[in-house]
Amino acid sequence: MPARPEVVFAGTNGGALDRVEDYEAAGGFRALAKARAMAPDDVIAELEVSGLRGRGGAFFPTGRKWAFVPKPEQLAKPHYLVVNADESEPGTFKDREIILRVPFRFLEGCLIAAYAIQSQHVFVYIRGEYEREFEVLRDALEAMRKRDLLGEITVVLHRGAGAYICGEETALLESLEGRRGQPRTKPPFPAIAGLYAAPTAVNNVESITTVTSVLELGAAEYATLGVENSTGTRVFSLSGDVVTPGNYELPHGITLRELIYDVGGGVPGGRDLKAIIPGGSSTAILTASEIDTPLDFDSLVKAGSSIGSAGVVVIDDRCCMVQLGIRVSQFYEHESCGKCTPCRVGTRWLTQILQKIEDGRSSQADLDLLLSVCDRILGKCLCPLGDSDAIAVASYVDRFRDEFQAHIETGRCPLGGDSSLEGILAPSAQHERHLHEVVHA
Repeated sequence: MPARPEVVFAGTNGGALDRVEDYEAAGGFRALAKARAMAPDDVIAELEVSGLRGRGGAFFPTGRKWAFVPKPEQLAKPHYLVVNADESEPGTFKDREIILRVPFRFLEGCLIAAYAIQSQHVFVYIRGEYEREFEVLRDALEAMRKRDLLGEITVVLHRGAGAYICGEETALLESLEGRRGQPRTKPPFPAIAGLYAAPTAVNNVESITTVTSVLELGAAEYATLGVENSTGTRVFSLSGDVVTPGNYELPHGITLRELIYDVGGGVPGGRDLKAIIPGGSSTAILTASEIDTPLDFDSLVKAGSSIGSAGVVVIDDRCCMVQLGIRVSQFYEHESCGKCTPCRVGTRWLTQILQKIEDGRSSQADLDLLLSVCDRILGKCLCPLGDSDAIAVASYVDRFRDEFQAHIETGRCPLGGDSSLEGILAPSAQHERHLHEVVHA
């Protein structure tokens, strides 16, 4: 076994809070004490008043989700909290920094959530490649146990095996139970019959960590942040062709222009902005002309896209949209669990047709077929994986059809050898270096 790395992580105010005592001295666990002084239903009500919505693709109200979990007297089974830390969405890399920088804040949110749904069992399903993050959480939990901060709550860290499909909540539950990670049919929903067929709340890392902030500030104060229907702040993962990539916690409603140019420093090398993926690879692309779109749920839906996981990918004028489509579709084809035919077969078809267009072997009928396959995937899969591929690819054609037509009419890529996808849909080298310096300072 390799030697365990030395880990130093930054606290909520940027200082080194690598001990539980330091976190407590900085005000840590006050939100937990506040929650435990309330009735569980009152904690849920506080979340509902705050307007907090899940920080994943569905953007479902967190308080309402917890309210769906039956009370122990209504359903005499163990209750479970399952935290999805299997961060795999291309363009998104926030969970790892939350865990590395503020592990106690995250775990405090876990304990608040467990109290609210009256659960004594917390499972954190963490991405298998996150070895360093796993070590940080393990050490943080051990420190909390020694100070008797966990009470009667059992927290289990479960390492995944690198399957994107396990980011889907029911596939995650299947994997957690020791079976192949494939989506379940719904209903029943996890709130009623989740882990081990018992009542279960499933939330992601950012959602759970934000719960701590809601209890600290108070629901009314938290609701003043952001905009209507998208309250509070969001951690935006900014990557791609941008000067200063990274994770930035900002209020909902900030525009893409402000994030990319004021915060991220703009497009490097003086190149022109071509497109933006606003919420991770599974969301519809936007053009440079849509750069003043606010980053909140309603505004992005109005623009024909989604806030998704808030992974904002910046694309400059060198990028070939057909090549981008191939990269995205190859990912979803590879990660499909194969359980349903539209996803298993459809994602492969999309990749093959896009490759044919890029190679200059296509006709107008192939472009029509590409869009037809997208239509045959959408809404016909057990989970959103197949839909994600179809939504992304169809949006590339919709907003950059002239580029697809040029491939077909000229029999070659109009960008030639100048097209570059370096840094697209993956954390940039600059961000990786910055994270390494922070963790190993």
